[in-house]
Amino acid sequence: MSSHSVGMEIVEDVVIVGAGIAGLTTSLGLHRLGIRSLVLESSEGLRITGFAFTTWENAWKALDAIGIGDSLRRQHYLLSSIVVASTVLEKPAISEMSFKGHAIRCVQRRSLLETLAKELPNGTIRFSSKVVSIDESENHFKRLHLADGAILKTKVLIGCDGVNSVVAKWLGLQNPVFSGRSAIRGNAHFKGGHGFEPKYRQFVGKGVRSGFLPCDDENVYWFFTWTPATKEEEMEDNPLKLKQLVTSKLKDTSDEMKSVIEKTLLDDIISSPLRYRKPWELLWGNISKGNVCVAGDALHPMTPDIGQGGCSALEDGVVLARCLGEALLKPGVEDEEYERIEMGLKKYGQDRKWRSFDLITTAFMVGFIQQHDGKVMSYLRDKFMLRFLSGLLLRKAGFDCGKL
Repeated sequence: MSSHSVGMEIVEDVVIVGAGIAGLTTSLGLHRLGIRSLVLESSEGLRITGFAFTTWENAWKALDAIGIGDSLRRQHYLLSSIVVASTVLEKPAISEMSFKGHAIRCVQRRSLLETLAKELPNGTIRFSSKVVSIDESENHFKRLHLADGAILKTKVLIGCDGVNSVVAKWLGLQNPVFSGRSAIRGNAHFKGGHGFEPKYRQFVGKGVRSGFLPCDDENVYWFFTWTPATKEEEMEDNPLKLKQLVTSKLKDTSDEMKSVIEKTLLDDIISSPLRYRKPWELLWGNISKGNVCVAGDALHPMTPDIGQGGCSALEDGVVLARCLGEALLKPGVEDEEYERIEMGLKKYGQDRKWRSFDLITTAFMVGFIQQHDGKVMSYLRDKFMLRFLSGLLLRKAGFDCGKL
């Protein structure tokens, strides 16, 4: 499995667009099976926006399948419980649920992406390579035109190029829709140690959901989701204003949460509108078509309310590498290879369709309930939702993507 050039065109077996979680996981899964791939990344280096994410058990199964679970476990705290405080009623309701028997951590994106990249053969990732268009070539090959004028041909094309995916557009999938909510995320670095217990703390109420989780001794990841007023939407690129906004909206939360935000440098704050794919689109749209498919946020952008975006991207990578490996490694006639690839990607699509549908819908519903401002909803949420939510998070994390 290799690449060669014909005239000015470079010919590859497998091209993956996007060196995010899904792209690098797929590439490493294929590498473990002895299949080479080329990963095209539009930025100059690994993108670590978003800082960190909750890694539930389903994510660890995927990380173990590609052989990097242990090194990441050593770098991150094991979280002991989730504590949810509701700030709506006169008397705040606090509910704590233990994670005993469940291995849950908050993994820094930088550590994850660097670990994935380090395991790949040199030259697998080609940076500053932005795909501008895709067209058909002879023998079912796909031709990719890059912004720098380069042209590549590939037997298999995998789009892991995020919410604004060029590959998803080519497959005919619609653009993800805006949920009406936005998220501000940050990373606070406490030199010499933060001293927090290893707990996932969440605060819900007044149309806002926020929380923080320690990643390791010195780094704490935090998030804040809300429904922005029009004037607040314009702050997206101004970290100082974002920090002030969060501080003013969270004056009723715990001193710990305030200290985490206080400690965050302006370079370590980002804001983004929360988008999701309409879930029914996955049921009748094309997750794959011929020798092309999508994975990660290009497939199932979802709101962050059940913490499964990054985790499900890891699942995608393992399932996709397995399905593609079966297709590419089976001995057979060259002519049949395209059919085998098509069947392999179809199988991947069937495998991921309902899982993606389930996660997008569940996340949307949980977000709606948690951030709804009505009195009845607040009462129900404080009485029943906290236990229900914690159980739900663990249930969704009970998924096993299997081995390579």
